[in-house]
Parts: sequence; C-alpha cells; structure tokens
Amino acid sequence: MNWLKKLVFTLLALIVVGIGILFTIHNTQPVSIDLVFFTLPEASLSLWLIAVFVLGAACGLVLSSFALLALKTRLRSGRRKEQLLRKELDQLRTAGLKD
Repeated sequence: MNWLKKLVFTLLALIVVGIGILFTIHNTQPVSIDLVFFTLPEASLSLWLIAVFVLGAACGLVLSSFALLALKTRLRSGRRKEQLLRKELDQLRTAGLKD
C-alpha cells in the first residue's frame, strides 16, 4: 500500500511540474508591475505569477503557524489544568476514605 501512495504522489508531482512548465512556456510576455509608489523591474508574466503564488503560500504558512502556536498553548494550559484537577480529585478521594 505504501508503494501505491508513493506512486500516486510521484505522478501528481510530475503532473504539477508539467503544468508549471506549460504555464511558463505560454506566458513569456515581459511585464512590469506598477505598485503605486514604485515600479518593479520587467520580467515575464509567468515569473511574476509564480512569485506571487509562492509569496502567498509563505504568508499562509506563517499565519497558520501563529494560529497553531496559539492552539498548542491553549492545549498545554488545558492539560496542566486537568492535571491539577486530577490531583485535587485524588486528594479529595483519599481524604474521604481516611475520615
């Protein structure tokens, strides 16, 4: 089953690379990007689109890692609280038996 997963992953990766190559071949027009205060240098359209896609993916990873960090912190706090409550419950159980 593991070899099938690797085969499917490899085929998908090859398809994505092939589509990327076709995309690059068909979008070779040079364009310059005008950002209100400055203009970026002229490069092919495919280069700018791929760069923006990669930049967006990187921003998404950074933002999701912040959310993940916050969730892990809440989980750690909840586990610590649970341990304290379990200790207290065990103490109350043993105190009830001693009386």
